Amino acid sequence: MGQFVLICYYKDMIFKQLFDTKSSTYTYLISSGNGREALIIDPVLENVNEYINILKELDLKLVKVIDTHIHADHVTGASKLKDITKCTTIMGDHTPAESVEIKVKDDEYINLDNLKIRAMYTPGHTSDSYSFLMNNYLFSGDTLLINGTGRTDFQNGNSKDAYNSIFNKLLKLPDETLLYPAHDYKGEKVSTIGKEKKQNPRLQVNSVDEYIMIMNNLELKKPAELESNVSRNINLGG
Repeated sequence: MGQFVLICYYKDMIFKQLFDTKSSTYTYLISSGNGREALIIDPVLENVNEYINILKELDLKLVKVIDTHIHADHVTGASKLKDITKCTTIMGDHTPAESVEIKVKDDEYINLDNLKIRAMYTPGHTSDSYSFLMNNYLFSGDTLLINGTGRTDFQNGNSKDAYNSIFNKLLKLPDETLLYPAHDYKGEKVSTIGKEKKQNPRLQVNSVDEYIMIMNNLELKKPAELESNVSRNINLGG
């Protein structure tokens, strides 16, 4: 089951952050407000009915759904959301998911009424990982986490690529940029690029080789249903 975490109303935007307790996944719902168009980032299959209810309550029309990468720890709700709402599915152009309707390139923009979302290719956690930047909101997927970074030991992960994505792309953003990751395991909801530069223990390294050494010695357990989740997510959870 998901649970409500944060909802914000701005003059030209509605922003909602939801949390799936089973997989510790954050899902984000964004709407321009004006035209009532909505977009969802990293939906979880089991929570699709909850998303639909929220859309109805807020009188929003879901037009686009984005997955930041092929997830290994949960099944995406992208395909089911498309079946229900006829929304367009979007991923980065390095995805192995052939059924994705729009594959965005690095630095390409996704439009949502008056909102513009910039796609940023940030491989490392997986070879298809993308982050998405909307104004000062960074949706970093599993590339950069709060006080951590995404593991790099499966799905064509690569620690050197992760270092370059984080240090040469994401950390080049303004310090006040708000960081919204795809996961958190300690109850943190949001951080900033500046805060992560100073406090994230994985980022306190002096070289790419030091970062690679840290990542190669994490000894993390793999997700219990990794193979089946990846297989289903290549088909958008269908």
